[in-house]
Amino acid sequence: MKICIAQTKSEKGNIQRNIENHLDFIERAIKLKTDLIVFPELSITNYEPDFSKELATDAESNIFYPFQELSNKNVITIGIGMPTKVTDGINISMLIFQPNKERTVYSKQILHSDELPYFVSGKNQTFLTINGVKIAIGICYETLQREHFLNAKNQGTDIYIASVAKPKGGIEKAYNYFPQIAAEFNTPILISNYVGHCDNLYEYWTKCYLEQKR
Repeated sequence: MKICIAQTKSEKGNIQRNIENHLDFIERAIKLKTDLIVFPELSITNYEPDFSKELATDAESNIFYPFQELSNKNVITIGIGMPTKVTDGINISMLIFQPNKERTVYSKQILHSDELPYFVSGKNQTFLTINGVKIAIGICYETLQREHFLNAKNQGTDIYIASVAKPKGGIEKAYNYFPQIAAEFNTPILISNYVGHCDNLYEYWTKCYLEQKR
């Protein structure tokens, strides 16, 4: 199986431009005969909590049809980041497009305290099975929480993919943590991160980093 981990630079709130950029990445992945491509956290809007209400959309919106079309025609699974509307608020979600299947949504289950004013937690873990391989998705902060990985592993995951928005401090922490847990459980861990500026993310992750160092 071939997995593509996209490292994208998204434009703040520019959904249409970011969709076009994603489609370009996917076309390149298709040429490489990729089975799965995963993008960073909230990749379609950029990581912008202050604008989450304005940017959030229904998970079944027709604006995402081009992703399903590419998935169907090229037998590729696609995971993109998007804030989605739910009955009790807004989720940090990954929309997953699989060939000739209904759209799947995975929503971040463990939020950092700084995200609680903007988002609500997802309820369930989502798994993908591609060519007999079971894959679990995690989104940013929760991927550094051991309980999230263990929940996925206890349900038989073979590969764990972290879709994140992390600056230097967060990435350094991930580079220390992921190899340790991957070796402990003999499970590959892949990480998809941004390139470029995201909201006040430098200040946000500096705070997180210092909190977890205490």
